[in-house]
Amino acid sequence: MSRLAQYQTIQWPSPAKLNMFLHITAQRDDGYHELQSLFQMTDYGDFLSFAPNNVGTVRLLTDFADVAHDQNLIVKAANLLKTHCAIDAGVDITITKVLPMGGGIGGGSTNAATVLMVLNQLWECQLSLPQLAQLGLHLGADVPVFIHGKTTFAEGVGEHFVPATNKHSGADAVFLVIHPGVHISTKDIFTAPALPRNTPKIDFNDYTFEQTQNDCQKLVLKHYPKVANLLQHLLHYAPSRLTGTGACVFAVFDKEATAQQALYALQSQQILDNTTHAFICHGLAESPLHTTIKSIFEVRD
Repeated sequence: MSRLAQYQTIQWPSPAKLNMFLHITAQRDDGYHELQSLFQMTDYGDFLSFAPNNVGTVRLLTDFADVAHDQNLIVKAANLLKTHCAIDAGVDITITKVLPMGGGIGGGSTNAATVLMVLNQLWECQLSLPQLAQLGLHLGADVPVFIHGKTTFAEGVGEHFVPATNKHSGADAVFLVIHPGVHISTKDIFTAPALPRNTPKIDFNDYTFEQTQNDCQKLVLKHYPKVANLLQHLLHYAPSRLTGTGACVFAVFDKEATAQQALYALQSQQILDNTTHAFICHGLAESPLHTTIKSIFEVRD
């Protein structure tokens, strides 16, 4: 029995991340921006499953209304690995989708990373994490973050990882995350003349949430009043911030009960309408995908 058939009933995690801060320290001659950030792994996300097919192609069996089949990062990731490793077998992929797309929490990138990580095992490609991360870069700048799989500081264009200590890992934190139901173009934010591009670099050892910021936040709040309104309300309950280029905003709590109280309050005040997507998640030091793969295949970092 092939590994694909053997493990086809498993639901593989595809978790969200949060940018606890995002500093833009410079812009390079090639147009890319130099960044500093803390990528926080969480326990909330999508789930993917993989099964063999007899047609030899990659098929995504879950429809995405706004994304063509072959343009979906899930399909692109599987085809990329299939070609790179000269795999003849076909695979059917299904996804239980709960993460909002375009929210700054890695919705598409985490899916691509899960595909690469899991099929690397199921197809027995034997690629290392650095090799998978290099492949992932072809799909998006955040894909290597999820392949790396740790709560971590990042710099450069987001590809250089610096281990986060237990003090900074956020493993005890609880987050209330809200997607306001608006789409924000990452390209538009990073090409805006008003975007700060000269924030001084920090020493990660000195990091605190209170002494950092998201350099995209002021620009996003100016142009997206719904995001600004949600963030203003969240700030009444806990330290809050935009993640990535948005559109999600999040608040940081030390207890789940307090986060639930804040969510109930926002719902009772009708601050959240039927286009918003709110959820509570917990910070983790390691991605649940990595934990699952290690437990099943007894692999090491």
